[in-house]
Amino acid sequence: MKIYKKIPRNFTFEDYFTTNDSFLWNEDAKTIFSKTTEKPFIDLLVTSPPYNIGKSYEQKKPLADYFEEQREFLNTIDPYLKPNSSICYQVGSYIPKDIGVYPLDFGFHRIFEEMGYKLVNRIIWTFGHGFHATKRLSGRHEVILWYVKGNEYTFNLDGMRRPSKYPRKTYYRGPKKGQISSNIKGKNASDLWDDIPHVVGNHVEKTDHPCQFPIALPLRLIRGLTNKGDVVFDPYMGVGSAGAAALMEDRKFIGAEIDTNYVKTAKKRMIAAKKGELEYRHLSKSIFDHKKSNLSKARKYNKAEIDQFLKEKGMQDVDINTLYQMFLESGISDV
Repeated sequence: MKIYKKIPRNFTFEDYFTTNDSFLWNEDAKTIFSKTTEKPFIDLLVTSPPYNIGKSYEQKKPLADYFEEQREFLNTIDPYLKPNSSICYQVGSYIPKDIGVYPLDFGFHRIFEEMGYKLVNRIIWTFGHGFHATKRLSGRHEVILWYVKGNEYTFNLDGMRRPSKYPRKTYYRGPKKGQISSNIKGKNASDLWDDIPHVVGNHVEKTDHPCQFPIALPLRLIRGLTNKGDVVFDPYMGVGSAGAAALMEDRKFIGAEIDTNYVKTAKKRMIAAKKGELEYRHLSKSIFDHKKSNLSKARKYNKAEIDQFLKEKGMQDVDINTLYQMFLESGISDV
């Protein structure tokens, strides 16, 4: 698996993919097709672009300039997407220093609408942990915008199914009474995804990238929106989560990333994925129930701790009912 910084002479992806399954580009994604003459060949563009919030891999700029840059890029790569292709943009919110939040999907939708794309779903990806806000509600979701170029887009429903809530549910009347009524392959995935944690802390996929894609996210999209042998493109590849997912599902992959260290990490992860050796969090794994953790159990307080609490509150002489209410409000439930 080679990392490219220059396009070889007389290069075409059509020829390249007859003997290769991945192309890693260590330059700006805008330049990847500048020296190739290709017919539309990309089946799925799936990515999470920089959010313009000043991370190490981006230069923060006025929001209008950010969207204009994205508009230029998307118009540059649009000719290379097939008529039945899909675009999945996973985005969050732009948060300025002063008060206010701007959901990036607001701006991106205008761009895609101007380009003639149709929004099929606005998928809410919600997760349980993140930054704890102090002047607003803490953000615990981002969105995946799924757009298509035309009406005949690829959609494999079975590839995106989730386990049924009631797999033994039966028909309660009619000629099928008593027979299993739920689909044995699972239920249709909704536009609310709450079964994929984001990559933080001791997540099994964690690398040195500060905003890493969990493999399960592009994996579900690739299974549902492409077929085997199709071409998947991630213009902001990072450490190659989409690339690993594509190779696991026997797709071709093109990834672009300007940071050399991230590209090297992506290469290692994708090679491991091809060999079946990459450690990642499977879609079938259940979300951890925090109530089963010892950290969730109520703590018992001894008399010395309670006396200290009362002393700090100046409540040594308060009646017992008032004390009990104060304990509850302070999180002391085992009294």
